[in-house]
Amino acid sequence: MRAITRKIAVAAALMSILTGTAFADTPWQQAHPRREEINHRLAVQNQRVHREVREGEMSHAQAARLHRDDRKIRQEERDMASQDRSHLTKPEQHVLNQQENAVSHKIGQ
Repeated sequence: MRAITRKIAVAAALMSILTGTAFADTPWQQAHPRREEINHRLAVQNQRVHREVREGEMSHAQAARLHRDDRKIRQEERDMASQDRSHLTKPEQHVLNQQENAVSHKIGQ
């Protein structure tokens, strides 16, 4: 029962974050929606890793490996964007999303 309550609370918090950011877009976020989506997703995954460690469901070593993977994705996002005046193309975004999916599946295993 407690796990269900926690999941509902997390879902509600994520919804408030997502709806809150929709109205608070900065000029950078509006000009770079693909990069914003990638970076937001990396931030959410970072929070998930921290939660798993805090709840004892993941070791610090596992968390360090996932954080390292996320840092590599963020660096690749920056490298890709530097090739096209700070923008990402749809194919680049697709590649980054696939990499994030792989990391996401490792969280919670």
